[in-house]
Amino acid sequence: MVSNEARIARSRTPTPTPPPPPPHFDRRLIRILPLRPVGQGLLARMRIRKKMVVLHTIFSLALAAVLMVAIRPAIVKVVEEAERAESRLLLDSVMPELRAGGEPEIFGLRANIAWRQGTAQELGILPETVAAITAIPGRAVTAERTVIGHGAAAFLPPGGGQPQRFVVVAGEIPQAREAAGQVYWLIFMAVFAVYLLVAAALELIVLPQSVYAPIQRTLMADHALQTGRRDEEIIPESMIPNDELGEIMRSRNESIRQLRLQEAQLSRALQSLEEVANDLKSKNHLLETAKRNLADADRLASLGMMSAGIAHELNTPLAVLKGLVEKLNMNPGEAMAPPQAALMLRVVGRLEKLGESLLDFARVRAPQTRDEPLAGIINEAITLVRLDRDCAGVSIESLVEPGVAVACDPDRMVQVFVNLIRNAADAITSRVPRSPGGVRISASPAERNGRPWVSVCIADDGPGIEPAVLSRIFQPFVSTRLDARGTGLGLAVAEGIVREHGGLLLARNRTDRQGAIFEVLLPIESPMTESLAPAGESTPRRGEL
Repeated sequence: MVSNEARIARSRTPTPTPPPPPPHFDRRLIRILPLRPVGQGLLARMRIRKKMVVLHTIFSLALAAVLMVAIRPAIVKVVEEAERAESRLLLDSVMPELRAGGEPEIFGLRANIAWRQGTAQELGILPETVAAITAIPGRAVTAERTVIGHGAAAFLPPGGGQPQRFVVVAGEIPQAREAAGQVYWLIFMAVFAVYLLVAAALELIVLPQSVYAPIQRTLMADHALQTGRRDEEIIPESMIPNDELGEIMRSRNESIRQLRLQEAQLSRALQSLEEVANDLKSKNHLLETAKRNLADADRLASLGMMSAGIAHELNTPLAVLKGLVEKLNMNPGEAMAPPQAALMLRVVGRLEKLGESLLDFARVRAPQTRDEPLAGIINEAITLVRLDRDCAGVSIESLVEPGVAVACDPDRMVQVFVNLIRNAADAITSRVPRSPGGVRISASPAERNGRPWVSVCIADDGPGIEPAVLSRIFQPFVSTRLDARGTGLGLAVAEGIVREHGGLLLARNRTDRQGAIFEVLLPIESPMTESLAPAGESTPRRGEL
């Protein structure tokens, strides 16, 4: 039984609730971020700082390569435009000398200048360039492509003894090419310098405060959790950033708080259970003590009832002996007939059995059972009842087949049927006005809970059982007879013996006519009640003899 204190403690114990999600928690991250296996690859085996350095370097080198590839066409175009403009100016300056058919002196002085004259096909001038330069003879025009490269071209019409011809000039500007190379290096150095600045800012300012410090603080708190330092297992709110790492740290703190709350609740529940267990243990001790006291009291009550029952049961055998002894006293010289001597022997044996029953109760000795024909037991009981002078005018008929046998203590079962048959006969003789009647005993097979039983019915033609008495007819000292023989113990003793054999004793009024029926249900192969009870049980059953 659970005490009221335990119920109150249990009702006050709060029900654990699932922890709420941390603030600013974006559940979309669960769906957006792909689930990939971790613990593989080169980066997976590195610490976070090394990963960041490697990623910074790779990113910076990739950015420099992209910039170099992207700006190269523009720089090359600028240099080529400058060289074509320089070539056109140079070609315009030497045009008079070329018309005269001479070779300009400047072409020999500058090694970075190439020139050639001839037809348009020989010089590889594009058709659109040919159209442009023939439209303005004697003027230099920028040429995208010639046999000597990009530069300038001009058309010289015939004159001065010279045929028409085309002239191309291609010159290089070393200063422009050198400047382009310097631009390349400056861009590379600028990208490298930016990388160093970004890496320094990340490694010295951003990452230590935003990544490394929160991770290190989380690891320290986890170590404190593992070593049992509860004052350090919660990360202070002042050290938690307002980003995804902060959400993880807050979620961890909330999980630990919920864990500690559940531990406290479990501890209180265990304490309550321990208190309940101690309370139950003390109450069980009291119950065991009360049970032993009740067993002793029940034993004393049963002893008193059994003593009264034995005194009640001694009346019939003593009456038989008294009648036989009176007959011998009246005829001292006459020998006793063998049937009467056998009857006296059986009566004396029954008295001995009654005494042994008293010893059985005192010593808690199990009755002796054996397979016994039911017809013989009932005939013995009928014989004992017929010796009673008050039952001489009652017809007693047994319809029990000789082959029906049950496992029982025959002496105790004789006592049962003597009580039931005599109770039926007394009911018939108590009718007013008195009229003849009979008792009919029958037996039939029955089945209960899948086991074979025998149903023995003792039906009489008496007045029946009063409704007020029917519900408690098997209780001790319940009787409608007010004379010296109506003690109210016969049916109680019979019910106790039947129950001791694992059977049932039922009582009801007849429906076909006036009278009552007592039904004895006995298992055909059933152990005695003592074999079903726990070993060492000393409490007798009601009506036990």
